Amino acid sequence: MRIAIAGGTGMLGRRVCAELRERGHDVRVLSRGAPAYRVDLTTGDGLEAALDGCDVVVDASNNNSRTAAATLVEGTRRLLAAGQRAGVAHHVCVSIVGCDQVPIGYYRVKTEQEDVVAHGPLPWTIVRATQFHEFVAVLFGAAARYGVVPAPRGVLQPVAAAEAARAVAGVAVAGPRRGRVEVAGPEVAGILDLAMTWRRSAGRRALLVPVPVPGRVGRALRDGVLTSAHPDIQGSLTFAAWAKAQPEPEAHG
Repeated sequence: MRIAIAGGTGMLGRRVCAELRERGHDVRVLSRGAPAYRVDLTTGDGLEAALDGCDVVVDASNNNSRTAAATLVEGTRRLLAAGQRAGVAHHVCVSIVGCDQVPIGYYRVKTEQEDVVAHGPLPWTIVRATQFHEFVAVLFGAAARYGVVPAPRGVLQPVAAAEAARAVAGVAVAGPRRGRVEVAGPEVAGILDLAMTWRRSAGRRALLVPVPVPGRVGRALRDGVLTSAHPDIQGSLTFAAWAKAQPEPEAHG
């Protein structure tokens, strides 16, 4: 099976590529910096050649800047149209558990992207994943540079990117569901508890500060809308086990 991975050089995309190649599939890596198939979702440049002869497209592209909609919404329209012309039989969109219940800009864009896929011209599956362990650690690490890690009241259910990639690869080759598949980590944990686990594993001494988040966003975090009580696919690697397995950190203040 020939499978194109949009965003194939990203955190998730490169793992999906590796997983599919291990399963014996012909994988094309699509991104603005890819050596063979350079594409730009904001303009459509390179899509025709990149999708020619492909059976499946996995969209693992990402953009959390102010131009997110240009990549994730308008870019998805271009990707679907090019896929239709190329005869693609299955479009897989990677999204976020609970994105339609959190009233912030990036999640609204992801919800709109899902809607474009669900009403688009190709048979489809949307894979919603919870936050990746890697992403949670990056957020804590970025804040810790300033000596303080804000910990909003709320809960998450993070999953290892490798386990999410395995799930996406399985969905890609299984055929379109015209529905959503949820992928989540093995346990729900408070954000403060995750921050404490990260600080201990990373050897950091940053101050953990519980932060109240007001309004609908805070309520969503506290109510656990970014978690999944009954995911279709559940990872087995906890955040604590993942953090413990990371390379020994250098000394930090």
